[in-house]
Amino acid sequence: MYKIVLPLTLGLLLIGGCGDDKPRYTDAQLALMPQPQRENLPIASGGLVLAVNGETITADEIVNPMIDHFREYAQSTEAEEFRAHVRPQVDKALVSKISNILLYQQAKNNAGDKIEDALEKAADSEVAKFIVSFNGNYAKAEEALKEMGMDWTSFKDYQKKMILSQSYLHEKLPDEKPITYNEVLVCYNDMKDKSFTSPAKLKFRLIDLEISSVELTDPNQNRQEYVKKLAVELIRQLNEGSDFGELAKKYSKDHRASAGGLWDSVDPESLAKPYDVLGTEADKIEPGQLAVPIEAQGHIFIMKLDEKKPKSVEPLEKVQKQIEAKITFDRRKKAIDEFGLKLAERAAVAEKDAFIDFCTDKLYKMANE
Repeated sequence: MYKIVLPLTLGLLLIGGCGDDKPRYTDAQLALMPQPQRENLPIASGGLVLAVNGETITADEIVNPMIDHFREYAQSTEAEEFRAHVRPQVDKALVSKISNILLYQQAKNNAGDKIEDALEKAADSEVAKFIVSFNGNYAKAEEALKEMGMDWTSFKDYQKKMILSQSYLHEKLPDEKPITYNEVLVCYNDMKDKSFTSPAKLKFRLIDLEISSVELTDPNQNRQEYVKKLAVELIRQLNEGSDFGELAKKYSKDHRASAGGLWDSVDPESLAKPYDVLGTEADKIEPGQLAVPIEAQGHIFIMKLDEKKPKSVEPLEKVQKQIEAKITFDRRKKAIDEFGLKLAERAAVAEKDAFIDFCTDKLYKMANE
């Protein structure tokens, strides 16, 4: 069993710049810095940095990744409410940074100087396995990462952390217990609608006769009756072989008229009024057929169905490996996060709160710029 020794040197450093190009550090501040940190110091910027065992965490490292996420909220919220809501998330981001530093230091110290190349190869292997778990579908694997709040870089970095943790702290991670069918089923049902369901798709051509905008040849005509007769006439022409696209360009008033009235890869459930009726009408006909004139909310539609694909759900058997990979990933991630939190708690310093407050205020200011 490995013994964990944490010879930590933590300090909160106030760096001030008052119009002088040279950074200014007091003797007290320099005394707090571990010796290796006294070279290549960050440029003074009027901000705070947290020194963690010879490495520094800058406010920008915490704040910058969060700006876009909180920009809209910051711009619509008073500062005090913003601080109260966002501070716990800033704290969480800082704890993650601290635990990452300490975990890597402990693991690398144990593994030796030549661990990086082996770690890089092992992480690449884990990335490849993750893609294979999605039947080699890179796009689906990437989408799953986004749902986990990661991209490929952060996923690979996390794999490195996990690999080091698993080898160095094997007894700290849960045993690789078999994944039960019930676990798989629960996870499948949780993910099914979002990850394993393909919506219905329609491809059709449409002539949209907007009753209020059709020009009358006789101002005394009843506009609605005239448009109904026009629809019947257009259907007659189509049945006799007229080109649907040309008629759509001439008569249709919808935004796809210039494309010959072509609507492609349409999810019927996403259609807004008054076009929502088209999905129902498409269910009544087969590809190649014309729908009878469809009247809805001041429009008369003529629709020719080209293709329709029903809504489908991938069966559990097809995606079971993908689900098991996610369960394994979640188990390990939880264990590593918990261990990292313990490391960060052991490294806690009173000044951490001041650093968090500074980062929260800086985030609010930058999001409002």
